[in-house]
This record gives sequence, C-alpha cells and structure tokens, in this order.
Amino acid sequence: MNIIVDYDRCEGHGECVIAAPEVFDLNDDGDEVVVLDDTPAEALLNKVETAAKLCPVAALRIAR
Repeated sequence: MNIIVDYDRCEGHGECVIAAPEVFDLNDDGDEVVVLDDTPAEALLNKVETAAKLCPVAALRIAR
C-alpha cells in the first residue's frame, strides 16, 4: 500500500490523524497533513482506509 496526498486539497482537518495516528500527523502550523509512513504495513490498511474515507476534502488516496 502506498499513500498519496493531494496537498492542493488538504486543509488540515486532522480526521486522518485521529483515524490513523501511526501513519498521519499535522505539520507545525496544523494546516497540512504529514505522512509519517507513506508505505505502512498491511496491518494498518483498515485504519488508513478509514482515514481516507473520513477526509472531508478527499485529499488522501491509497494505491496498491
């Protein structure tokens, strides 16, 4: 799995951080996602999928 972020869309809502804190964080300004691990283990797939679904601006995509 590979995580792709559309930084033009990301508004820093942080829903991804809540859903998968092992994979996502926000930058110091709190306005943009930081991917801590852009190729996380398959064991985190459900969390990453939830994070992508919860993003209110659809800025996250998962490539497999």
